[in-house]
Amino acid sequence: MSRPSASLQTELSWEDVLGAAGRREGERAFLVRLLQLLCQSRGLKAAALYARSGESLERQVVWGSEAFPVSITGDDSAGFESLELPKGRLLFAPGKEDWRRPKGPIVLALASGLRAAVLKQQLKQQSFVVNYRGVELEALYDVGLAIASMLNLEQLGEEILLRAVSLLDARRGALYLRSAGRLVLDHTLGGDARPELPLDDPQVARVLGPGLGSEQDLLPGARYLMAVPVGAEPSSRGLLVVADKESRHGVGPFPETDRRTLSLFANQAATALETAYLHRQALEKERLERDLELAAEIQRRLLPTAFPIVEGFELAAWSRPARHVGGDFYDLMRLKQGRIGAVLADVSGKGLPAALMVSTIHSALRLLVDREEVGPELVQHLNRHIAASTAPNKFITLLVAELDPSSSEVRYVNAGHNPGLVIGSDGGVRELGSGGLPLGLFKEASYESGHLVLDPGDLLCVYSDGLTECESPSEEEFGVSRLIDLLRSSGNRTLSEVIRTVDTAVTDFAQGLSQGDDQTLVMLRRTA
Repeated sequence: MSRPSASLQTELSWEDVLGAAGRREGERAFLVRLLQLLCQSRGLKAAALYARSGESLERQVVWGSEAFPVSITGDDSAGFESLELPKGRLLFAPGKEDWRRPKGPIVLALASGLRAAVLKQQLKQQSFVVNYRGVELEALYDVGLAIASMLNLEQLGEEILLRAVSLLDARRGALYLRSAGRLVLDHTLGGDARPELPLDDPQVARVLGPGLGSEQDLLPGARYLMAVPVGAEPSSRGLLVVADKESRHGVGPFPETDRRTLSLFANQAATALETAYLHRQALEKERLERDLELAAEIQRRLLPTAFPIVEGFELAAWSRPARHVGGDFYDLMRLKQGRIGAVLADVSGKGLPAALMVSTIHSALRLLVDREEVGPELVQHLNRHIAASTAPNKFITLLVAELDPSSSEVRYVNAGHNPGLVIGSDGGVRELGSGGLPLGLFKEASYESGHLVLDPGDLLCVYSDGLTECESPSEEEFGVSRLIDLLRSSGNRTLSEVIRTVDTAVTDFAQGLSQGDDQTLVMLRRTA
């Protein structure tokens, strides 16, 4: 502080001081006048008034000499006489031999003036903090808006780091995102960073855990470093690190207020990352749905759009997958010498893996039936092909039959499928039982064929277990008996009408429960 002006070197009285107070001069000028009056009245050469600030005392005003230190610590009085005040300390230099120790009303006035000055300074500091906080929140708001509108995850990570470094005047920074039990470096700025950080690293644990410790090792080479989690635990998305705060004198540490600012920004970044991640998931889901729809269309093309017309016989089929694509496959086709082929295959599992196996069995069967008759050898060839081209835990049940319209004879092979049903005109039931294991279980499996003759009015029905194992809300299965009763009551209705009846009965039985498995029917009736 500069020396007092010449006007303050003259003799003062209490009237002068009170007059200055009445004119509402500044607190510092008022305190200087008090110091001058004190020195004149007590025979002192010079005096300085100090206010307490934490562990130190900071000089507020001085009169008579600039030799008083700007700041003192503890009990040190720098060689001057001292007097403790409620909010600070008075240092003074004795003058003439008849000097007297300060006391009385003037000391009380100094103490009151010092208190008023300290309170004003605190108020000014609080006002600065409030204004700074407002600027900080406005900056955070602007930064939050900037990153919230970004949906590209790669660009968002870079933008988050750039904004964090700019917001805190940092020289370096790094953003780590959580992936597969570790923190992987997403972006870095201003220097190299470790490519990944294990979550059990003590330095990382202190940041992501309940306590905040030294993070000095998280960014090698940094002098001053600060790290905060991106989002709250346990759903934290990663770690945001900044280093070496820029200042006029080079780089320095980050104050605790910067940690709060960075934490607030990291929470905004976590929300933006979650939004971008959900957007990517939505796009991926949309792409997957398009792929599934395309797969469903391809699978529909594998199924026959029209059935052979055979004099004396009626043919029909129907299928409803449990998902977009299914694991059931059926076909009704013309074979050599006027014969009719019928097949129903049920792939283990559902969805895309099952659909891929459906395409495999479709292409293999179409190639083989052009060269071989329906029988054990054809199914053995199919089995070897399926066993060689699919995973060991996948298999296919299959029932393939061949009808000779001239004799009404049916030859069939059942490879682990549900027994086919033949419902006679008298209500009697015959089964097309199993002749071997499902395809794909054992490469060298063998198969046996069966045969029967259809009488006028006989109805041959091959079905998948998605129909008979359909459950009601009470977990009761639809069962084979209900299916047989529906087929017995078919009367003279067309097979298309019979299929609609079965469909309605199964749907009503489920009472709104989601379909658990693919449902398929293949039917053939001798009409004459």
